[in-house]
Amino acid sequence: MINNSFIKKINLFFIIILVPFLLVSCKGPDGKFKLPGGDARKFPADPAERVKKNLEEGRGFRLMDNMNKPRGGVFDFASSNELWRASLDTINFMPLASANYSGGIIITDWYTNENNTDESIKISIRLLTNEIRTDALKVKIFSKTCNNKLNCKIKETNNNLALEITKKILKTATLYKEKKEKEKEKK
Repeated sequence: MINNSFIKKINLFFIIILVPFLLVSCKGPDGKFKLPGGDARKFPADPAERVKKNLEEGRGFRLMDNMNKPRGGVFDFASSNELWRASLDTINFMPLASANYSGGIIITDWYTNENNTDESIKISIRLLTNEIRTDALKVKIFSKTCNNKLNCKIKETNNNLALEITKKILKTATLYKEKKEKEKEKK
């Protein structure tokens, strides 16, 4: 067991070493002792002016400034992207599982036709660029086939549906862009 006097000696040793270290750390680059804080001669006496100067120099923030700003962000940019709008409009009959504009991905939920309840499809659209061109997006279609709602198998389909959806998105995006350019010309 460690005896109490030994612990007291260790504490005293740390205090003796720590206090001078803290005092030395208060020295400025010129070797003189400086207390933390600023030089009162360099700051205005009026509190409102001090706050203004501190904010201009990036030394603080105001809590109430954030209260007047709109919350949640403004998402006007998504509606101005023709490819994004065309993608959403093309698959609007399907429920969305995820749509992330900044990530450029749209994922639908499983969609089942009323006539065939044992088969479902899911569509994933990745926007690779904002330009309207054939390599601007990648469409993947997955199919899920179930036997009596049990024993389901999921696979990526390589049928013409992905190509048809890609063509439809590109045509719709082109129409949106032409309409936007006509509106700009009128102004």
